[in-house]
Amino acid sequence: MTLVVTGSVAFDYLMTFPGYFRETILPEHLGKLSVSFLVDSKQSFRGGCGPNIAYSLALLGNRPLLLASAGRDFADFRAWLEGQGVDTSAMGVFDDEFTATFTVLTDLEHNQIASFHTGAMARARELSLHALKGRQVDLVIISPNDPQAMSRYAEECRELGLSFVYDPSQQLARLDGEDLVRSMRGARVLTVNEYELEMAKSKTGLDEAGMLRLVDTIIVTRGAHGSTVIGQNFALDVPAARAERVLEPTGVGDAYRAGLMTGLARGYPWDVTCRLASLAAVYVVEQNGTMSHSYNLPGFVARYRQNFGDAAELEDLLGQATQP
Repeated sequence: MTLVVTGSVAFDYLMTFPGYFRETILPEHLGKLSVSFLVDSKQSFRGGCGPNIAYSLALLGNRPLLLASAGRDFADFRAWLEGQGVDTSAMGVFDDEFTATFTVLTDLEHNQIASFHTGAMARARELSLHALKGRQVDLVIISPNDPQAMSRYAEECRELGLSFVYDPSQQLARLDGEDLVRSMRGARVLTVNEYELEMAKSKTGLDEAGMLRLVDTIIVTRGAHGSTVIGQNFALDVPAARAERVLEPTGVGDAYRAGLMTGLARGYPWDVTCRLASLAAVYVVEQNGTMSHSYNLPGFVARYRQNFGDAAELEDLLGQATQP
């Protein structure tokens, strides 16, 4: 089974502010904003939506193929990913660029202010799914990346008849309504959080029913309140897994997408798929860093049962633990 992950590759710099943005950012003065935050911690991690998703896919027993762009500083990152079970043979590495950089500041309420330097990510538009000819591709995810690359990959999925998940996420701010409509057309799943859903509605002029004329299913994540699956003539609310502690939310959505892809590719029902995705996400929020978490499949299945009870599909998932 080949799961293809497209998305940004980046080095993450995570900082924490021991206060509340709402006490420092004055709404009545947004027109002349000049604010500095004194942070009390800074950490550096490997990251990017593509590796984040691929890493959690590997933990779930898959051997994902990462199709993404990176720079001349990628060698150690690449070796580490390969060691975790991620296939990097489709990567584009550009020696005249640095790998992208993501910097995020988080306050005590887990609100975030972030910046992103594209670096080699802008070269993702030079990569193509057509280069995977000869491979049997089961599912592709188009996650946040260079906007032109995201549009290209969606078009190529339609050309090649590939099933794909469209996950615009952070790039919604860069995409206009026409981009969104064009890229989501034909997707098996559109994934958004509550805020992103409202932004997508505003940009496209479409409500959920209108979007469902373009995509098969919409999944809306709601943090600790779980997720909602919206399809033709049905809506299903799925509870969230319980976190043992909440440290850092960066990368939680990426791990959710890994669980989602695993369930979709293996044909699990929506309730099991979204529970699996929610549990995969919880492991991330309990650690600092988007790929600092780890688990084996027996431990993952045991925690699923503690949260949600048993499911027949868990034995199928456990079977992946013995696969090469």
